[in-house]
Amino acid sequence: MASEHSFDVTSKMDMQELNNAINQTEKELANRFDFKGSRSSLSLEKDQLVVISDDEFKLKAVIDILQSKMAKRGISLKNLEFGKIEPAAQSTVRQSIALKQGIDQASAKKINTMIKDSKLKVSSQIQGDQIRVSGKNKDDLQKVIQLLKQADLPLDLQFVNFR
Repeated sequence: MASEHSFDVTSKMDMQELNNAINQTEKELANRFDFKGSRSSLSLEKDQLVVISDDEFKLKAVIDILQSKMAKRGISLKNLEFGKIEPAAQSTVRQSIALKQGIDQASAKKINTMIKDSKLKVSSQIQGDQIRVSGKNKDDLQKVIQLLKQADLPLDLQFVNFR
Protein backbone atom coordinates (compact mmCIF):
# COMPACT_ATOMS: atom_id res chain seq x y z
CA MET A 1 0.00 0.00 0.00
CA ALA A 2 1.30 3.45 -0.88
CA SER A 3 2.32 5.55 2.09
CA GLU A 4 1.57 8.81 0.25
CA HIS A 5 -1.93 9.54 -1.10
CA SER A 6 -2.81 12.37 -3.47
CA PHE A 7 -5.42 13.96 -5.69
CA ASP A 8 -5.52 16.76 -8.26
CA VAL A 9 -7.73 19.85 -8.14
CA THR A 10 -8.73 20.97 -11.64
CA SER A 11 -11.28 23.21 -13.28
CA LYS A 12 -12.38 21.83 -16.64
CA MET A 13 -15.57 22.19 -18.64
CA ASP A 14 -17.07 19.13 -20.35
CA MET A 15 -16.93 20.32 -23.97
CA GLN A 16 -19.20 17.52 -25.27
CA GLU A 17 -21.94 18.51 -22.82
CA LEU A 18 -21.42 22.17 -23.79
CA ASN A 19 -21.85 21.25 -27.48
CA ASN A 20 -25.06 19.39 -26.59
CA ALA A 21 -26.36 22.43 -24.67
CA ILE A 22 -25.55 24.70 -27.64
CA ASN A 23 -27.35 22.34 -30.05
CA GLN A 24 -30.41 22.20 -27.77
CA THR A 25 -30.43 26.01 -27.56
CA GLU A 26 -30.28 26.31 -31.36
CA LYS A 27 -33.17 23.86 -31.72
CA GLU A 28 -35.25 25.83 -29.23
CA LEU A 29 -34.45 29.10 -31.04
CA ALA A 30 -35.61 27.55 -34.33
CA ASN A 31 -38.92 26.43 -32.77
CA ARG A 32 -39.83 29.42 -30.59
CA PHE A 33 -42.40 31.83 -31.96
CA ASP A 34 -40.68 34.96 -30.59
CA PHE A 35 -37.49 34.05 -32.50
CA LYS A 36 -39.14 33.45 -35.92
CA GLY A 37 -37.29 35.54 -38.52
CA SER A 38 -34.66 36.52 -35.97
CA ARG A 39 -30.95 36.50 -36.75
CA SER A 40 -30.04 34.89 -33.42
CA SER A 41 -27.19 32.40 -33.39
CA LEU A 42 -24.56 30.77 -31.20
CA SER A 43 -21.12 29.61 -32.27
CA LEU A 44 -18.28 27.96 -30.41
CA GLU A 45 -14.87 29.27 -31.43
CA LYS A 46 -11.88 27.65 -29.64
CA ASP A 47 -12.20 28.87 -26.05
CA GLN A 48 -15.16 31.23 -26.41
CA LEU A 49 -18.82 31.32 -27.32
CA VAL A 50 -20.12 34.05 -29.61
CA VAL A 51 -23.80 34.95 -29.32
CA ILE A 52 -25.38 37.15 -32.02
CA SER A 53 -28.94 38.48 -32.01
CA ASP A 54 -31.16 41.29 -33.37
CA ASP A 55 -31.13 43.42 -30.22
CA GLU A 56 -29.98 43.40 -26.62
CA PHE A 57 -33.28 42.00 -25.32
CA LYS A 58 -33.18 38.97 -27.63
CA LEU A 59 -29.46 38.49 -26.91
CA LYS A 60 -30.20 38.23 -23.19
CA ALA A 61 -33.04 35.78 -23.95
CA VAL A 62 -30.66 33.57 -26.00
CA ILE A 63 -28.11 33.61 -23.16
CA ASP A 64 -30.86 32.77 -20.66
CA ILE A 65 -31.93 29.76 -22.75
CA LEU A 66 -28.29 28.64 -23.07
CA GLN A 67 -27.71 28.94 -19.31
CA SER A 68 -30.81 26.88 -18.53
CA LYS A 69 -29.69 24.15 -20.97
CA MET A 70 -26.19 24.18 -19.42
CA ALA A 71 -27.62 23.90 -15.90
CA LYS A 72 -29.79 20.93 -16.93
CA ARG A 73 -26.68 19.20 -18.30
CA GLY A 74 -24.67 19.79 -15.12
CA ILE A 75 -22.30 22.41 -16.56
CA SER A 76 -21.34 25.06 -14.04
CA LEU A 77 -22.01 28.67 -15.01
CA LYS A 78 -18.97 29.74 -12.98
CA ASN A 79 -16.77 28.84 -15.96
CA LEU A 80 -18.35 31.54 -18.14
CA GLU A 81 -16.85 35.02 -18.35
CA PHE A 82 -19.13 37.45 -20.16
CA GLY A 83 -17.69 40.13 -22.40
CA LYS A 84 -19.42 43.40 -23.19
CA ILE A 85 -22.25 43.65 -25.69
CA GLU A 86 -21.08 45.29 -28.91
CA PRO A 87 -22.74 46.21 -32.21
CA ALA A 88 -22.19 43.82 -35.13
CA ALA A 89 -22.95 43.70 -38.86
CA GLN A 90 -26.49 44.15 -40.27
CA SER A 91 -27.73 46.05 -37.18
CA THR A 92 -27.25 43.10 -34.82
CA VAL A 93 -25.48 42.86 -31.46
CA ARG A 94 -22.80 40.39 -30.41
CA GLN A 95 -21.45 39.18 -27.07
CA SER A 96 -18.41 37.00 -26.51
CA ILE A 97 -18.43 34.58 -23.59
CA ALA A 98 -14.99 33.28 -22.59
CA LEU A 99 -14.82 29.68 -21.37
CA LYS A 100 -12.50 29.34 -18.39
CA GLN A 101 -10.49 26.11 -18.47
CA GLY A 102 -7.91 25.30 -15.81
CA ILE A 103 -7.03 27.20 -12.65
CA ASP A 104 -5.33 30.57 -13.20
CA GLN A 105 -2.26 31.45 -11.12
CA ALA A 106 -4.04 33.91 -8.79
CA SER A 107 -6.77 31.40 -7.92
CA ALA A 108 -4.18 28.61 -7.55
CA LYS A 109 -2.23 30.70 -5.03
CA LYS A 110 -5.44 31.48 -3.13
CA ILE A 111 -6.35 27.76 -2.99
CA ASN A 112 -2.80 26.89 -1.91
CA THR A 113 -2.99 29.45 0.91
CA MET A 114 -6.38 28.10 2.03
CA ILE A 115 -4.95 24.56 2.21
CA LYS A 116 -1.88 25.71 4.17
CA ASP A 117 -4.03 27.80 6.59
CA SER A 118 -6.22 24.76 7.35
CA LYS A 119 -3.33 23.27 9.41
CA LEU A 120 -3.96 19.81 7.96
CA LYS A 121 -0.95 17.56 7.42
CA VAL A 122 -1.00 17.80 3.63
CA SER A 123 1.19 19.47 1.05
CA SER A 124 0.01 21.17 -2.12
CA GLN A 125 1.84 22.35 -5.19
CA ILE A 126 0.75 24.14 -8.33
CA GLN A 127 1.30 22.10 -11.49
CA GLY A 128 0.42 24.23 -14.49
CA ASP A 129 -3.36 24.74 -14.48
CA GLN A 130 -4.04 22.27 -11.67
CA ILE A 131 -3.02 21.70 -8.04
CA ARG A 132 -1.73 18.44 -6.60
CA VAL A 133 -2.54 17.81 -2.94
CA SER A 134 -0.76 14.95 -1.18
CA GLY A 135 -0.60 13.58 2.35
CA LYS A 136 -0.19 10.41 4.37
CA ASN A 137 -3.75 10.34 5.75
CA LYS A 138 -6.73 9.90 3.37
CA ASP A 139 -9.02 11.55 5.92
CA ASP A 140 -6.97 14.76 5.75
CA LEU A 141 -7.31 14.73 1.96
CA GLN A 142 -11.08 14.30 2.32
CA LYS A 143 -11.13 17.29 4.68
CA VAL A 144 -9.27 19.38 2.08
CA ILE A 145 -11.89 18.43 -0.54
CA GLN A 146 -14.68 19.48 1.86
CA LEU A 147 -12.86 22.74 2.64
CA LEU A 148 -12.55 23.61 -1.07
CA LYS A 149 -16.17 22.63 -1.81
CA GLN A 150 -17.41 24.94 0.96
CA ALA A 151 -15.17 27.84 -0.10
CA ASP A 152 -16.90 30.37 -2.35
CA LEU A 153 -14.42 30.32 -5.23
CA PRO A 154 -15.14 31.83 -8.67
CA LEU A 155 -14.26 28.46 -10.26
CA ASP A 156 -16.01 25.13 -10.64
CA LEU A 157 -13.52 22.67 -9.11
CA GLN A 158 -13.20 18.95 -9.82
CA PHE A 159 -11.19 16.52 -7.72
CA VAL A 160 -9.53 13.80 -9.83
CA ASN A 161 -6.83 11.10 -9.61
CA PHE A 162 -7.52 10.28 -5.96
CA ARG A 163 -4.92 7.66 -5.09
